[in-house]
Amino acid sequence: MGRLFSFEDIGELLGVPFVQTALIACAVLGVVAGVLAPLIVSRGMSFAVHGTAELSFTGGAAALLAGVAVQYGAVLGAVVAAVVFGVLGLRQRERDAVIGVVLAFGLGLGVLMLSLYEGRASNKFGLLTGSVVAIDTANIAVLSVVTVLVIATLAVLYRPLLFASTDPDVAVARGVPVRMLSLVFSVLIGLTTALVVPIVGAILVLTVMITPGAAAARVTANPVLATVLAVVFAETALLGGIVLSLAPGLPISGYVAAIAFLIYVVCRLVGSRRRAVSVA
Repeated sequence: MGRLFSFEDIGELLGVPFVQTALIACAVLGVVAGVLAPLIVSRGMSFAVHGTAELSFTGGAAALLAGVAVQYGAVLGAVVAAVVFGVLGLRQRERDAVIGVVLAFGLGLGVLMLSLYEGRASNKFGLLTGSVVAIDTANIAVLSVVTVLVIATLAVLYRPLLFASTDPDVAVARGVPVRMLSLVFSVLIGLTTALVVPIVGAILVLTVMITPGAAAARVTANPVLATVLAVVFAETALLGGIVLSLAPGLPISGYVAAIAFLIYVVCRLVGSRRRAVSVA
């Protein structure tokens, strides 16, 4: 356990510039991921997030091979995936099949590209598991732009998007542009997912993009409160994961996943307790 949990020299480590940069990046990422998570859960798009993460991984691997910044390749791959999923798989019964096909192709292509890459092995490993060291000022700049874009878009489209998420058939009958909203939302997911990959890795993107929203849904049906809780949960998992991973020097992803899972378990127990009391 001493290898997994240690707070030796934690104060000194928190003063290191790259750690402070990572904390800022995770704080910003927690906001945008938390805002999107409840909508992702309500729209049943968890598998779409997973597929987008794999294509983001493919884009990052292509960027490594081409010698350009990983985050730009990750963003491009995620946006392409989001557009493909949005255009070809808008219907629920079609979406999973489309995502499965594209995911398998993208994952295989990404592994091939990593095999061809002759650089440091840590760069390859970081795409899968994330790395605090990989977060730099370039990540902060891209993350800030994407965060502003996502928040501004949701501020404009939140009400029709929430309507289309909760009752798409009635939304279509009322004239809500469900197809357009699905495509826009898919792109927002793609952009955010691309920024999660360098931090927690392609394998555990669902930890940040899904678990906070799923946990919030267990304790409240109010969409505004669920969003606030999801942001708090995402921030707790991301920032807590960084702090816990510093002294041991292990990948952040495992700690983020563990914290997020514990939050979900607690919320599930609280939700079950509330329902039992209301029935009684």
